[in-house]
Amino acid sequence: MSAQESANAVKAARSVLDAHFDALNAGNEAALGATLHFPHYRLASGHLQTWPDPDGYLADFRARASDDWHHSQLERCEVVAASPDKVHLDVTFTRCREDGSAIGRYRSLWVITRLEGRWAAHLRSSFAA
Repeated sequence: MSAQESANAVKAARSVLDAHFDALNAGNEAALGATLHFPHYRLASGHLQTWPDPDGYLADFRARASDDWHHSQLERCEVVAASPDKVHLDVTFTRCREDGSAIGRYRSLWVITRLEGRWAAHLRSSFAA
């Protein structure tokens, strides 16, 4: 893979991650679903959760986030590996209350892939509940 191919893949993956957090914080279910490939997979707390489609994804998130959750803030994003069609990102984010105080800080691994020409998150392994 050329340096340009790697840079393009990382740029696309980072755009997906940023769009995901923006859509999540806006409560925009359609935009949030557009940042994910379906079926979408999430491994957390020893459980693999699968969403066959975007229906209910945002509601599922709200059910597992704290009742005090207002927004999530991306703290860190490091590239673990990249190919022309897949990028692994080591991500740290904070779930916050409306006043900006932290509910919790979590680390997760995001696998963002290009399928049929579209970049989106395919799976995540998270330490968040």
